[in-house]
Amino acid sequence: MEAQPKIGKITIAPEVLETIARLTALAVPGVARLTSPPGVPRLLRHDGVQIEVTGNSVRVKLYVATEPDVNMLSVGRQIQAEVTRAIQDMVGMEVRSVDVHIEDVAYPSEGT
Repeated sequence: MEAQPKIGKITIAPEVLETIARLTALAVPGVARLTSPPGVPRLLRHDGVQIEVTGNSVRVKLYVATEPDVNMLSVGRQIQAEVTRAIQDMVGMEVRSVDVHIEDVAYPSEGT
């Protein structure tokens, strides 16, 4: 495989990584929604994804609510695997960690 000439710099905005992590986590069966991290007022509309970029590596924190009657450990592991794969495949960055915080269970409200 030939090395391509370096003709400039490619920068990926942290917001792009947040979007990848958010959409990937929401696609995992058993995930009901993302939630605000503890201590963050819901008025700030934090979407449950925190990204830390250091050089060419990324750390991801996800705050989720699961569907009832799912194995939370399995859902958490699947989120970790899928988010890691998505970031590595789409962006080519090393994923140092994907921390999944299950904050709630989304039980249907009465009357539905």
